[in-house]
Amino acid sequence: MTTARDLLIVAMDAARGRPVEQGDLSLSLAGAELIDLMDARALFLDGEFIVPGDPPVTDDRLLREAASALVRQAPYESVEDWLWRRGRGLSAAYLAAFEDEGLLARQHRRWLPAWTGEATLTDSPARRTAADRWAAREPVLAALGTAAGVREKPVGDLPGTAGDAAVTVLAAVDDAVTELTAVRQRREIEKAAFDNIWRGQ
Repeated sequence: MTTARDLLIVAMDAARGRPVEQGDLSLSLAGAELIDLMDARALFLDGEFIVPGDPPVTDDRLLREAASALVRQAPYESVEDWLWRRGRGLSAAYLAAFEDEGLLARQHRRWLPAWTGEATLTDSPARRTAADRWAAREPVLAALGTAAGVREKPVGDLPGTAGDAAVTVLAAVDDAVTELTAVRQRREIEKAAFDNIWRGQ
């Protein structure tokens, strides 16, 4: 399992009591992929720019896709640009992969088609591993979970072992989520103002 997969699992487990915004989750998943690829030595950061290395040796299709999506010619892509490009619809891609792999099941009623049912996590070793990592407050996963909205408060400063590159990625994720939140709030204000005009207020 990867950090990205663990993040989706804990987000889904938490969603019943604390739903997360899909955009926030997608940005956080894109950041998790960068950290996973750094751990696999498939990239390194030169300041804020992503310098690709050798493709990772992994059975994870989505992580291979992430590696193949890296810009491999200078000027390289910034972490911020990667988050917005790779993050578009990424949570849906992970959900589809989970369903293909049997990590999700759809609960449906007799009178509705199966594909309309709510997707829920199956009991699996992957789910238990992610839950253990989350319960242990593993710093990188906890920081990504905070950015995605799984929990309100960060668990504290990252230990020095996380490395400057991981801190750079996590800060970029946090900034991107903050920007997306501001966009959502602005749109809500604009929509409310437009509705008031139509109501004559």
